[in-house]
Amino acid sequence: MNTLKEIKSFILKLIAALTLACSFATIIQVTTTNTSTTTTVQAAYKLSKKERAARHWIVMHESGGNYYARNGACYGKYQLNLGYLHGDYSKKNQDQTANNYVYGRYGSWVNAKIFWQAHHWY
Repeated sequence: MNTLKEIKSFILKLIAALTLACSFATIIQVTTTNTSTTTTVQAAYKLSKKERAARHWIVMHESGGNYYARNGACYGKYQLNLGYLHGDYSKKNQDQTANNYVYGRYGSWVNAKIFWQAHHWY
């Protein structure tokens, strides 16, 4: 009987430890995500010539530079999914959201352009 109780106790301790470990992993992930977003927004204001050129290239292929362009569920200068803009269609929000999207998904506007050239979307 002691062996069965010891096994049950061990399993409960293991479950508790795994739960605690998953909680810490989630906290670290959330912290990292928030930090990445802040860094992304800050980096977006300091674009290199290559980054600005790649962004301009994408914009011209997506909307011709029109902040009010609409194509189905995509809107604005960067043709972002309406859900990404959360009802705020301002130029500032479009610029910020596009930068966050590109840096989060591709790491740079240059990489986004390369992807766009291969797939005709980004």
